[in-house]
Amino acid sequence: MKIPFLICSLFTISFYSMKAQDKIAVDINLKTEPTDKINFTETNIQFKINKEIDTERKVTNTLEYSHLNINYELGSFESFENSDHFNQLQNQFEFSQNVSKTTGLKFALTPTANFQQNFGISDITILGSIEVYQKLTSKTELNVGVARTTVFGYPKIIPVLSLNFRINDKSTMLIGFPDSKLEYSNNVRNKLSLTNSFNGNFYNLDSQMALNKEATKVNLSQMTSAFEYERNVDHNWFLNFKGGYNFNKKYTLIDNENHEVYDYNTGNGYILSIGIKYKQ
Repeated sequence: MKIPFLICSLFTISFYSMKAQDKIAVDINLKTEPTDKINFTETNIQFKINKEIDTERKVTNTLEYSHLNINYELGSFESFENSDHFNQLQNQFEFSQNVSKTTGLKFALTPTANFQQNFGISDITILGSIEVYQKLTSKTELNVGVARTTVFGYPKIIPVLSLNFRINDKSTMLIGFPDSKLEYSNNVRNKLSLTNSFNGNFYNLDSQMALNKEATKVNLSQMTSAFEYERNVDHNWFLNFKGGYNFNKKYTLIDNENHEVYDYNTGNGYILSIGIKYKQ
Protein backbone atom coordinates (compact mmCIF):
# COMPACT_ATOMS: atom_id res chain seq x y z
CA MET A 1 0.00 0.00 0.00
CA LYS A 2 2.87 2.39 0.62
CA ILE A 3 4.20 2.28 -2.97
CA PRO A 4 0.91 3.26 -4.71
CA PHE A 5 0.42 6.02 -2.12
CA LEU A 6 3.94 7.35 -2.81
CA ILE A 7 3.34 7.35 -6.57
CA CYS A 8 0.06 9.24 -6.20
CA SER A 9 1.73 11.73 -3.86
CA LEU A 10 4.51 12.46 -6.38
CA PHE A 11 2.07 13.16 -9.21
CA THR A 12 -0.46 15.20 -7.23
CA ILE A 13 1.80 17.30 -4.98
CA SER A 14 0.36 20.77 -4.26
CA PHE A 15 -3.11 20.17 -5.73
CA TYR A 16 -4.69 19.86 -2.31
CA SER A 17 -3.54 23.38 -1.40
CA MET A 18 -5.00 24.98 -4.54
CA LYS A 19 -8.28 26.88 -4.40
CA ALA A 20 -10.86 27.82 -7.00
CA GLN A 21 -9.69 31.43 -7.28
CA ASP A 22 -6.17 30.37 -8.37
CA LYS A 23 -5.17 30.96 -12.00
CA ILE A 24 -5.62 27.82 -14.11
CA ALA A 25 -4.86 26.79 -17.70
CA VAL A 26 -5.73 23.70 -19.73
CA ASP A 27 -3.74 23.13 -22.92
CA ILE A 28 -4.31 20.42 -25.59
CA ASN A 29 -1.88 20.00 -28.52
CA LEU A 30 -1.46 17.73 -31.52
CA LYS A 31 1.98 17.64 -33.18
CA THR A 32 3.27 15.79 -36.23
CA GLU A 33 6.94 15.29 -37.24
CA PRO A 34 7.35 13.45 -40.56
CA THR A 35 10.80 12.24 -41.69
CA ASP A 36 11.86 10.14 -44.70
CA LYS A 37 10.79 6.73 -43.35
CA ILE A 38 9.22 7.47 -39.94
CA ASN A 39 6.35 9.74 -38.87
CA PHE A 40 6.04 10.90 -35.26
CA THR A 41 2.64 12.05 -33.95
CA GLU A 42 2.23 13.29 -30.39
CA THR A 43 -0.92 14.21 -28.45
CA ASN A 44 -0.41 16.27 -25.30
CA ILE A 45 -2.74 17.55 -22.58
CA GLN A 46 -1.57 19.83 -19.79
CA PHE A 47 -3.28 21.21 -16.68
CA LYS A 48 -1.56 24.10 -14.87
CA ILE A 49 -2.36 26.00 -11.67
CA ASN A 50 -0.58 29.17 -10.50
CA LYS A 51 -0.91 30.37 -6.93
CA GLU A 52 0.62 33.48 -5.39
CA ILE A 53 1.20 32.73 -1.71
CA ASP A 54 2.14 36.37 -1.09
CA THR A 55 4.05 39.15 -2.89
CA GLU A 56 7.34 37.26 -2.44
CA ARG A 57 6.39 33.65 -3.11
CA LYS A 58 4.59 31.78 -5.86
CA VAL A 59 3.92 28.12 -6.67
CA THR A 60 3.01 26.52 -9.99
CA ASN A 61 1.86 22.95 -10.51
CA THR A 62 1.67 21.40 -13.99
CA LEU A 63 0.20 17.95 -14.59
CA GLU A 64 0.87 16.66 -18.10
CA TYR A 65 0.13 13.56 -20.15
CA SER A 66 1.45 12.85 -23.65
CA HIS A 67 1.08 9.94 -26.06
CA LEU A 68 3.59 9.38 -28.86
CA ASN A 69 2.61 7.31 -31.89
CA ILE A 70 5.33 6.25 -34.37
CA ASN A 71 4.51 5.06 -37.90
CA TYR A 72 7.25 3.27 -39.86
CA GLU A 73 7.51 2.85 -43.61
CA LEU A 74 6.43 -0.76 -44.19
CA GLY A 75 9.37 -3.17 -44.17
CA SER A 76 12.02 -0.54 -43.44
CA PHE A 77 12.97 -1.64 -39.93
CA GLU A 78 11.69 -5.23 -39.67
CA SER A 79 11.60 -6.37 -36.02
CA PHE A 80 12.16 -2.85 -34.66
CA GLU A 81 8.74 -1.62 -35.79
CA ASN A 82 6.97 -2.84 -32.62
CA SER A 83 8.31 0.23 -30.81
CA ASP A 84 5.41 2.42 -31.90
CA HIS A 85 3.35 3.57 -28.89
CA PHE A 86 4.77 5.45 -25.89
CA ASN A 87 3.32 7.31 -22.92
CA GLN A 88 4.53 9.94 -20.49
CA LEU A 89 2.90 11.20 -17.29
CA GLN A 90 4.64 13.93 -15.33
CA ASN A 91 3.92 16.48 -12.63
CA GLN A 92 6.09 19.57 -12.29
CA PHE A 93 5.96 21.52 -9.04
CA GLU A 94 7.70 24.92 -9.09
CA PHE A 95 8.34 27.23 -6.16
CA SER A 96 9.79 30.72 -6.57
CA GLN A 97 10.95 33.02 -3.77
CA ASN A 98 12.11 36.64 -3.97
CA VAL A 99 15.18 36.98 -1.76
CA SER A 100 15.49 40.73 -2.36
CA LYS A 101 14.14 43.34 -4.78
CA THR A 102 16.56 42.17 -7.46
CA THR A 103 17.30 38.52 -6.60
CA GLY A 104 15.17 35.42 -6.47
CA LEU A 105 15.30 31.61 -6.35
CA LYS A 106 13.28 29.05 -8.28
CA PHE A 107 13.07 25.36 -7.43
CA ALA A 108 11.35 22.71 -9.58
CA LEU A 109 10.64 19.04 -8.81
CA THR A 110 9.36 16.89 -11.68
CA PRO A 111 8.54 13.21 -11.14
CA THR A 112 7.92 11.62 -14.54
CA ALA A 113 6.85 8.19 -15.74
CA ASN A 114 7.99 7.20 -19.26
CA PHE A 115 6.71 3.83 -20.46
CA GLN A 116 5.61 1.91 -23.54
CA GLN A 117 2.33 0.22 -22.58
CA ASN A 118 2.80 -1.39 -19.16
CA PHE A 119 3.49 1.02 -16.29
CA GLY A 120 5.73 -0.01 -13.37
CA ILE A 121 7.45 1.78 -10.51
CA SER A 122 10.80 1.39 -12.32
CA ASP A 123 9.45 3.74 -15.01
CA ILE A 124 9.45 6.71 -12.59
CA THR A 125 12.32 9.19 -12.88
CA ILE A 126 12.84 12.27 -10.74
CA LEU A 127 13.83 15.41 -12.64
CA GLY A 128 14.12 18.99 -11.46
CA SER A 129 16.09 22.22 -11.37
CA ILE A 130 17.44 25.00 -9.16
CA GLU A 131 17.83 28.50 -10.60
CA VAL A 132 18.87 31.93 -9.38
CA TYR A 133 17.41 34.91 -11.20
CA GLN A 134 19.04 38.34 -10.92
CA LYS A 135 17.46 41.58 -12.12
CA LEU A 136 20.28 43.53 -13.78
CA THR A 137 18.23 46.52 -14.96
CA SER A 138 14.56 47.42 -15.19
CA LYS A 139 14.45 45.56 -18.53
CA THR A 140 17.03 42.80 -18.11
CA GLU A 141 17.09 39.64 -15.98
CA LEU A 142 19.77 36.91 -15.78
CA ASN A 143 18.94 33.31 -14.85
CA VAL A 144 21.63 30.80 -13.85
CA GLY A 145 21.15 27.28 -12.53
CA VAL A 146 21.41 23.52 -12.96
CA ALA A 147 18.78 21.03 -14.04
CA ARG A 148 18.31 17.29 -14.27
CA THR A 149 16.48 17.00 -17.55
CA THR A 150 16.02 14.81 -20.65
CA VAL A 151 16.85 17.36 -23.38
CA PHE A 152 19.53 14.97 -24.72
CA GLY A 153 17.19 11.96 -24.66
CA TYR A 154 18.04 10.56 -21.22
CA PRO A 155 18.24 11.99 -17.66
CA LYS A 156 21.29 14.22 -17.34
CA ILE A 157 22.43 17.16 -15.23
CA ILE A 158 23.06 20.22 -17.38
CA PRO A 159 23.73 23.94 -16.79
CA VAL A 160 20.84 26.36 -17.36
CA LEU A 161 21.56 29.92 -18.47
CA SER A 162 19.37 32.66 -19.93
CA LEU A 163 19.26 36.40 -20.39
CA ASN A 164 15.75 37.86 -20.59
CA PHE A 165 15.48 41.33 -22.12
CA ARG A 166 12.38 43.50 -22.65
CA ILE A 167 12.95 45.32 -25.93
CA ASN A 168 9.81 47.47 -25.65
CA ASP A 169 6.18 47.21 -24.55
CA LYS A 170 5.45 44.78 -27.38
CA SER A 171 8.60 42.65 -27.60
CA THR A 172 10.80 40.50 -25.36
CA MET A 173 13.89 38.40 -26.08
CA LEU A 174 15.23 35.37 -24.22
CA ILE A 175 18.73 34.17 -25.11
CA GLY A 176 20.05 31.05 -23.41
CA PHE A 177 20.41 27.30 -23.11
CA PRO A 178 18.45 25.07 -23.58
CA ASP A 179 15.79 27.58 -24.74
CA SER A 180 15.79 30.89 -26.62
CA LYS A 181 12.82 32.98 -27.73
CA LEU A 182 11.92 36.22 -29.47
CA GLU A 183 8.32 37.25 -28.72
CA TYR A 184 6.15 40.01 -30.16
CA SER A 185 2.57 40.99 -29.30
CA ASN A 186 0.91 43.86 -31.16
CA ASN A 187 -2.27 43.66 -29.03
CA VAL A 188 -3.91 41.52 -26.35
CA ARG A 189 -5.20 39.03 -28.93
CA ASN A 190 -2.10 38.19 -30.97
CA LYS A 191 1.28 36.80 -29.92
CA LEU A 192 4.07 35.81 -32.32
CA SER A 193 7.21 33.91 -31.28
CA LEU A 194 10.42 32.63 -32.81
CA THR A 195 11.85 29.84 -30.67
CA ASN A 196 14.93 27.65 -30.59
CA SER A 197 15.21 24.80 -28.09
CA PHE A 198 17.16 21.66 -27.31
CA ASN A 199 14.64 18.99 -26.37
CA GLY A 200 14.36 15.25 -26.02
CA ASN A 201 12.88 12.35 -24.12
CA PHE A 202 13.18 8.61 -23.48
CA TYR A 203 10.72 5.76 -22.94
CA ASN A 204 11.26 2.41 -21.23
CA LEU A 205 10.48 -0.65 -23.35
CA ASP A 206 8.08 -3.32 -22.10
CA SER A 207 10.54 -6.04 -23.17
CA GLN A 208 14.21 -5.93 -24.06
CA MET A 209 15.37 -6.15 -27.66
CA ALA A 210 18.30 -8.51 -28.09
CA LEU A 211 20.89 -6.98 -30.41
CA ASN A 212 24.64 -6.75 -29.85
CA LYS A 213 23.51 -5.54 -26.43
CA GLU A 214 20.09 -5.52 -24.79
CA ALA A 215 18.05 -2.43 -25.65
CA THR A 216 15.84 -1.26 -22.78
CA LYS A 217 14.82 2.25 -23.87
CA VAL A 218 14.11 4.39 -26.91
CA ASN A 219 15.84 7.75 -27.08
CA LEU A 220 14.69 10.87 -28.94
CA SER A 221 16.44 14.24 -29.12
CA GLN A 222 16.72 17.20 -31.47
CA MET A 223 17.18 20.94 -31.72
CA THR A 224 13.95 22.65 -32.81
CA SER A 225 13.63 26.04 -34.47
CA ALA A 226 10.01 27.14 -34.88
CA PHE A 227 7.57 29.94 -35.50
CA GLU A 228 4.52 30.13 -33.20
CA TYR A 229 1.31 32.13 -33.40
CA GLU A 230 -1.22 32.32 -30.55
CA ARG A 231 -4.62 33.93 -31.04
CA ASN A 232 -7.02 34.90 -28.26
CA VAL A 233 -10.33 33.99 -29.90
CA ASP A 234 -12.44 34.67 -26.81
CA HIS A 235 -11.92 35.98 -23.29
CA ASN A 236 -10.66 32.62 -21.98
CA TRP A 237 -9.92 30.64 -25.15
CA PHE A 238 -6.74 30.61 -27.24
CA LEU A 239 -5.63 28.86 -30.44
CA ASN A 240 -1.98 28.05 -31.05
CA PHE A 241 -0.22 27.20 -34.34
CA LYS A 242 3.42 26.11 -34.61
CA GLY A 243 5.61 25.28 -37.56
CA GLY A 244 9.32 24.61 -37.63
CA TYR A 245 12.20 22.27 -38.33
CA ASN A 246 14.13 19.70 -36.29
CA PHE A 247 17.91 19.71 -36.62
CA ASN A 248 20.25 16.89 -35.58
CA LYS A 249 17.31 14.60 -34.80
CA LYS A 250 18.21 11.35 -33.05
CA TYR A 251 15.98 8.31 -32.61
CA THR A 252 17.86 5.34 -31.15
CA LEU A 253 17.59 2.30 -28.93
CA ILE A 254 19.79 2.46 -25.81
CA ASP A 255 20.71 0.13 -22.95
CA ASN A 256 20.57 0.68 -19.18
CA GLU A 257 23.88 2.58 -19.32
CA ASN A 258 22.52 4.94 -22.01
CA HIS A 259 24.82 3.45 -24.65
CA GLU A 260 23.50 3.38 -28.20
CA VAL A 261 22.39 -0.06 -29.39
CA TYR A 262 20.58 0.74 -32.64
CA ASP A 263 20.15 3.94 -34.71
CA TYR A 264 17.01 4.40 -36.83
CA ASN A 265 18.78 7.15 -38.84
CA THR A 266 15.58 9.17 -39.20
CA GLY A 267 17.22 12.30 -40.56
CA ASN A 268 15.86 15.77 -39.94
CA GLY A 269 12.33 16.93 -40.65
CA TYR A 270 9.76 19.68 -40.18
CA ILE A 271 7.14 19.91 -37.42
CA LEU A 272 3.55 21.12 -37.42
CA SER A 273 1.45 21.64 -34.30
CA ILE A 274 -2.01 22.93 -33.44
CA GLY A 275 -3.38 23.49 -29.97
CA ILE A 276 -6.26 24.92 -27.98
CA LYS A 277 -5.91 26.49 -24.55
CA TYR A 278 -8.30 27.62 -21.82
CA LYS A 279 -7.05 30.16 -19.25
CA GLN A 280 -8.66 32.02 -16.38
